[in-house]
Amino acid sequence: MWSSLLRTLSSRQSPSIGSLLRYSNQRVAVPLRSKKPKSDKPTMQYFVDCRKIRAVGGGGGDGCISFLRLWCNENAGPDGGDGGNGGHVVLQATQDVREFNHITSMIRAEDGVKGATKDCHGRNANHTVVKVPLGTIVKNAQGKVVGDLSTDGMMFVAARGGAGGKGNQFFKSDLEQAPQVAELGASGEEMEYTLELRSMAHVGFIGLPNAGKSTLLRAISRARPKVAPYPFTTLRPHLGMVQYDDYEQIAVADLPGLIEDSHRNKGLGIQFLKHVERCNSLLFVVDAAAEEPWLHYQTLLNELSMFSEELLDRPRLLIANKIDLPEAERNLELLAHHVDIPVLPVSARVGTNITQLLREIRILHDAGVQTLAAGPVQEG
Repeated sequence: MWSSLLRTLSSRQSPSIGSLLRYSNQRVAVPLRSKKPKSDKPTMQYFVDCRKIRAVGGGGGDGCISFLRLWCNENAGPDGGDGGNGGHVVLQATQDVREFNHITSMIRAEDGVKGATKDCHGRNANHTVVKVPLGTIVKNAQGKVVGDLSTDGMMFVAARGGAGGKGNQFFKSDLEQAPQVAELGASGEEMEYTLELRSMAHVGFIGLPNAGKSTLLRAISRARPKVAPYPFTTLRPHLGMVQYDDYEQIAVADLPGLIEDSHRNKGLGIQFLKHVERCNSLLFVVDAAAEEPWLHYQTLLNELSMFSEELLDRPRLLIANKIDLPEAERNLELLAHHVDIPVLPVSARVGTNITQLLREIRILHDAGVQTLAAGPVQEG
């Protein structure tokens, strides 16, 4: 019954993603099921795509006041050395990391070493280099974009270190042969930034609380988000990787539940909607056993449109979850008539149509890659 219903629902093409369905007859890479068992330890990890930091540059070392005394000359002159410069706080884009989970809220660079006697200058401090993912956007305290780390190895100086102070040997002149003055090291800069990822995942699960998004992510990947029979069990995004036989890996994100009036900052509000902006394709997950599930889909669309009209132009697919429940059979037929996009009935708990879901995820991903490769269409 489900296979015939799936063919019927898949035949309903939508203008928004009709171009995606034309690849259905072509060969699509087969997803690989991991043979490694999932860990039974509490290793739940969440994905951090936004982080507020305070960068403090290192302070410069103080200059030294000293006078050289030799056995034959007790007044050999000033010999106080200069202090070393403080280190910078530098953000460097790299492919080695994918999120901001390793970055602390306070990043402080090392201080320079003080000057010493016998014209010994203090050592300059090493710079503190923090690795960030590719596509990191740096915003200052006023919300203005001041850095875009889109290339591997690109650096951004978040806070400059202070200069070292001069020792009294620096101030020696013809008029002042024995200066008893030295400079203090300058303090480093203290700046506040907000780090954001331009792209968090290829595909994002969007739905109301308790729609089964976390269970669905567990079914298709090795991710282990929290699953419980109460709303708002997911407060931060969780990321899972799906591997295919052509060595392609697709990142799928389980996003926190969306509720009505989220664009007015209700519930998780704007913070959640910013997570949605960082997903290339959107998979709407609704509870097929709920009363009038098509209204849930309309609520999700309305919240996205009120936040950003651009989100509605992204490839999307509707997933009717929990079809193993008795109430879902009647709602599936009504759901197909009330929405304008294809509906894919699945059961994350039982595993029904999971293979078909992975196939559709790959189709959405390939279509998005071809769109980015083609670039904007120029009208003649």
